[in-house]
Parts: sequence; C-alpha cells; structure tokens
Amino acid sequence: MVSLLQLDWPLMIAIASIMLFAGLVHGTLGLGFPMVATPMLAVFFDVRAAILITLLPTVAVNLASIWNSRGSLDSLGRFSPLIGFVLAGSLSGAYILAIADPAPFRLALAALILLYLWTNISGRLPRQWLATNVMLAMALFGFAAGFAGGTTNVMVAILIIFFLSLEVPRPSMVAVLNACFLVGKVSQITVLSLAGLVSLTLLTETLPLALVAVVALLFGQRIREKIALGAYRRILHGLLVILASVLIVQFWQ
Repeated sequence: MVSLLQLDWPLMIAIASIMLFAGLVHGTLGLGFPMVATPMLAVFFDVRAAILITLLPTVAVNLASIWNSRGSLDSLGRFSPLIGFVLAGSLSGAYILAIADPAPFRLALAALILLYLWTNISGRLPRQWLATNVMLAMALFGFAAGFAGGTTNVMVAILIIFFLSLEVPRPSMVAVLNACFLVGKVSQITVLSLAGLVSLTLLTETLPLALVAVVALLFGQRIREKIALGAYRRILHGLLVILASVLIVQFWQ
C-alpha cells in the first residue's frame, strides 16, 4: 500500500507540482486531470500506485467541476445510460487493477494517451455509425471507457471519440464527462477499498493534494478565457507524447 509519509521531500514536491499542473489543465480545458496526473506519477511509481495517489484529488476535482458546470446538468438525463455503462466498466476494470500485475498497465496507459491524441489531431470519427446506433454506442463506449478508467485512470480517450462524433456542445460534454469520471472514481475507490488497497490513512495523506488540485482547478477556470487554447493544447499534446514515450520505454525495460 502507498504511504506518502515514507517519501522524501523532493518527491513530495514533485507530486504536489503534478497535482497543480493537472488541476490547471482540467480547469482550463474542462477535463484532463487523471489523464495528465496518472502518467506523470507513473514515471515515479507503478500505475496502480499512481492511481491510488490520485483517487481523492480526482474526486475533489470532479466534484468542483460538476458544481461549476451545474447549469449544464440537464444533459445528464440524456446520457444516463452511458453513465450506467461507465459504472459497470469501472467496477470490472478496478477489479482487474486490484488483482493483476500493474506493469502492463504502463503500456495500456500509453496506448490510451496516443488514442486521445490521434482523435484530437486526425478528426477521423465514426459520426454516421454513432448517429444511427446511439444506444449501442453508449453501451460499447461507456463500458470500454469505464474499464479503461478502472485499470489506467484514463477514460477520456474513449469518451472523447463518442462525444466529438455526436458533436455534443462543449458545456454539456464537460458536464457529462465529469459525471462519468466521478462515477468511475467512486466505484474504483469502492473496489480497491474492498481489496485492501485503500485506507483512511491513504485518503488522509492525499487530502492536501486534493486541496492543491482544486485550487489549481479554480485558478484555471478563472484564466480560461485569457489563454490562447490553441497554443495551450499544442503544449499539452507535446507533453502527452513525451509521457507516452517514457511509459513505453519503461514497460520494455
């Protein structure tokens, strides 16, 4: 089990900096906290430990995001089946995470990051199929995204394909995404707690990290309109390419 109190100060400062950066990304883009924080932490820990460290900060960021986008929560009813399938996938993925060797999850995490980047850059989306098979798409994409989130903490790479293909307005998309993240994270915490991997000590130790992440999120939301998002996304994409490359190298070492 992870214990932050056993880490040295330089590593603790690095973890806090990662929380700040990931919270800022989520605040400015409306999503991305676990996708940024997990691979950055996985440079220092295995993927399971990285996920455990981000459990409480991710829940805090999702709750704050949902509260600030509550004006767009009407879309949750329309996509409630998707959220249900995310829950089922998350429970399954978290169970695999609890019992399996975490080493291969580095490669899975890198693959999901590259999938997210490919989707954003190529624009090749299954729009026609999704438009005529919405319920089936919710089942497939929801379960796959939940399973990916349960095992690697990165479900946005799959969900973003679904939402961009349907051309869902950004405010509605962000609200539903954060609801999916929250459902997935709560189910993940439940399964990992039953497996003995989450304790009150871990949650207490990561509470300051959650506060750091929320402060960065709120700051990112305040400066969202002042940042040239095109340049910001290019920088973020470059960072994700580097992180995916590092994870792949670490997996093969």
